[in-house]
This record gives sequence, C-alpha cells and structure tokens, in this order.
Amino acid sequence: MSSGQLGRRAFLRRCGTSAMVLGAAGVGAVGVPALTPTPRALAATPSAYDYTTRATYDTFDRAFHESGSSGQPDQPNEAGGLAWGQSYVLASFLRMYDAYRDTYYLDRFVHNADLVLANRDSERGVTDYAGRSRPAWRTTNPYTVGIARLSDAGGAPVLEVRSALAYADRATATVRAGEGGRFTLSVTNAQYGRTDTFADVTMDPAGPDYVVDRVYDAYPTGTMVTVRDLRPAPAAGDPPAPGDTALASAPVVFAVHTGMISYPFAWFAATVLTDPRLCRDPRYARKAEEYAAAARDAAAVHDAEWRDGPDGTGWFQWPKGMPVPYDGNIQPINQSVALGRTYLALAEVTRDRTYRDRASRLARMFATQLEVDSRGAATWHYWPTTSRMYDGYAKTGSPATDVSIYTPAYGSAGRGAQQYEDVSHGAIEVDFAVRAFRSGVVFRGADMAAFAATYTRNLATTTPDGIATTYTRVDGGGGLAASGQYLQAPRWMAVAWWDERVFTNARAIYDDRQVQPGFGSGLLCVANLNWYARRG
Repeated sequence: MSSGQLGRRAFLRRCGTSAMVLGAAGVGAVGVPALTPTPRALAATPSAYDYTTRATYDTFDRAFHESGSSGQPDQPNEAGGLAWGQSYVLASFLRMYDAYRDTYYLDRFVHNADLVLANRDSERGVTDYAGRSRPAWRTTNPYTVGIARLSDAGGAPVLEVRSALAYADRATATVRAGEGGRFTLSVTNAQYGRTDTFADVTMDPAGPDYVVDRVYDAYPTGTMVTVRDLRPAPAAGDPPAPGDTALASAPVVFAVHTGMISYPFAWFAATVLTDPRLCRDPRYARKAEEYAAAARDAAAVHDAEWRDGPDGTGWFQWPKGMPVPYDGNIQPINQSVALGRTYLALAEVTRDRTYRDRASRLARMFATQLEVDSRGAATWHYWPTTSRMYDGYAKTGSPATDVSIYTPAYGSAGRGAQQYEDVSHGAIEVDFAVRAFRSGVVFRGADMAAFAATYTRNLATTTPDGIATTYTRVDGGGGLAASGQYLQAPRWMAVAWWDERVFTNARAIYDDRQVQPGFGSGLLCVANLNWYARRG
C-alpha cells in the first residue's frame, strides 16, 4: 500500500468519517449538509494560535504590516507584491467583516485600499512597455520578457536581444568581436545558471550565419532567447559593439494581477451597496462608489485581451508581441477567471450587462474544462485544453506567422503543457466558481460538491508521520505539496459549505505546524478559518 493511500485513510480517520460514508455522500447532491467531525487529536505541542479567532487574525495583520515584507499596500507591484500579497490582505479584511460584522475591518480595508490605489501606474506617472500610463498596476521582473538593445561602434541600435525565461533582470547579453564583421553572442541567466552561445554569427541577412536566423533556428534554447534586427535597412556589416549588456524586464500590466488586486475593491463595493445599513453611512457609501469605479477602470485595461469563444464561452488571450512569455496564447484558466470574480462583484452594483455576460462566458469556459473522476472529484488542467500551450506548437519558419514572438515553439505536436492545476492557483478558480454559483451563473450545487470532493478526495492527506497536508495537484498527483502549496489550503474554504472536511484538514495544516504570521496570503487563510468556524 502506498504512503499516499495511508495518508488519505489517516485523513478520513482524523475527520471521524469512513471512506464508505464519504463515497455515499454523492456528487450529485445539491447543498450537501456539513458533516459533524469528531474532535481531532491535539498535536504533541499545543499551537500558540487558535486560527479560528479574531485575536489570531489581528496578530497576523499587525505582524505582516510591521514586517515590511513584500506585499505592503504602499509598495508598487513591479515584483508582483500587490497581486500576490496585498490582494489577499484586502480580501481578508472583507472576509473578517463577513465573519464578525465589525466595521473595524472595513476601516482597515479603506486604509490599505487607498494606498494601493495610489500605486496605480496612472497615479505614479509610470508607463507600460507601450508607453501607456493606465489605472492599473504594472509588473516587471521576474514575470516579463527581458530586453537589451545592442548598438554598433557608432552608437546606432542594431540588434534587440530578448529572453522569455523568468528573472530576466538577471540575464546578460555578451558580444565578443570576431574577424570580418563576425561576432559571438552569448546570453546568460544567472538565476538559473543557463547560457546560450551563438558563435561566429553576422549581421548579413543574406548570409548563412545571419544572427537572427541562427538564433531562431536554435530555438528552443535554455534562456528562451530570440533576437530582432533593429536596422531600418538590414545589410552586411554593422555588428554590435563588444561588451556586456544587461537585459531589463519590460513593464506589463497582467490581467491576472489586475484581477487579483481589483477584486477586493469590487467586493467591498458589493458589500456596502447591497447593505442598506452600510449605504446609510456616507463614509462607506462614498468609498464603495470610488472603489467600484476603480475596479471598472482597472478591468477595462484588459478589454483588448478579451476573446468571445464558441458556445457562450470566453477567455483572455495575450496579444502577439506583448513582451510576456507565451504571448499570442490563451491565458491559463486561473489568470482568466481572476478578473471573472471582479466582473461578478461589479455585476451586483452596476446596470452594465457586460460584467455578467463576461463572467458567464468565463464560467462556461471553466465548466467545459472540468472532468469528474471516478472518486466524484472535479479535475482540470492549468492551461485550457483548447489552448495551443496545452497541445504544443512548432515554429512556422517565420516570426510573422508563428503563434508567439517570444516563445516561437513549445513542446511538440499533441504534447504541450498538460499538467493538472495546483492547490494555490486552483483556489482562485474554485473561489470564482462559488461566487458564480451564488450569483446564479452557470454552476450548480452538484459542481460545488464536486469541487469539495476535489479537496477531500484528491488533495487532503497526511504525511507519513501524521501531519496534515495536501497533494500538489487537483488530480491527486504531483506528490506531497511544498509549503507554498499546502499553506494555501484555507483558500479553498468557500467549498467547505459542501463538505466540512475541507475546513477540518485546512485547519489541521495550520494547527499541526503552528504557522507563524508574516505572509500576505496567510491573512486570508486565517480569515477564512474564522469565517467558516463562525458559520450559522
């Protein structure tokens, strides 16, 4: 018997529920009642925190903001700190308000939210790669394509070197002079210790060693390098001057970052504007209108990336030439539906039908990706199965007709990026699905039960020494999860209403490890544990 099977059985025993009872619950049930767990065995050393109390949450809140760690509300989003840190903090304030109905948490939200809005590109006076300064939050390293523009001996730009490998700010293009106008180009990424070298190349587009062709023909390479001739009239000669040039990550506004950051603003607006008591308070009413407008403005930044699909579906797609890895491709499911949550919340407070329509299309897209396995659990992949990334794609022979400028090829025919979704990104998708269900959009109670089963049957487990944890991927694969995954387990709490064992395992993960404060998503995890513990 595998350690994975032992872990699952230990998990079921811990919840006071047999595998037979679990199997009898039925995926088709709507509004599955919560099971009553037996008291779980205490860890050998009692936890210093009760993660279901506001005292613990408030401690996490204070510790995070005093730490100065990534994701503070007054920091820009260049390294993704607002998207993957502060967005969870903002959501946690709203979840704590849901749990306790104490406007203290709305006041905490307003304090941080105003700082986050002050960090929009339009407020800071900074621009994206195309020179646009918009009401959203740009990012750079480690997410975007790194670019270096090399000049000849006279200072004229002749060659653009690009790397789509992450942490491109740690990449360097090196030119060594050769004979007769020839040169050697090397690209090194120090983060990964990778170097690609193209020896004895030229700037002659008619020659066999034209650097643009040599680099293109060699792709895929370790540093995911491509180049472009910058000369208005390419001809023999004009080699780049010898030396080292650092690549710089191009500033881009990602739809997923906008979705993560804007969702709490739209959620706040929906919370206030649908509550007559809060609406009567001019402080909250004014802020709700302001935040709804901010969410609308931020979401509109990505209108050019939106695609209507067949059968009432829709998704976001990176425009070809946007300096991101996999430009020209459909975005991963979590990156599309992150903005879907913003749309759902905005649909509650505006008459603009665009938001509900797009949320419905995203929900249908996600629903078409779901499969229910033999255990009654929903499974799905990181990339949509309809995407070129999932299937893999080859170079066509010319960047003009390739799928992607910065990633000319990926995988092989029929064998692309086919991994199942992971715990952390899956939490975004499941949260979107639950909000859609509660808004009467596409999903049904049976789907919610299947998502709950994803957690209890495919993810929740214990280590060989009995410590609560999860597997990495929603199909139960990927081995035992790393901390960056299992510590996100409480973000699945929205489906605990269909099976309390989601709460039981997620809480045990925190109890067993005595998780300490200091990371932004930890606030939302503790808030979710509070929220569910105070249900009813």
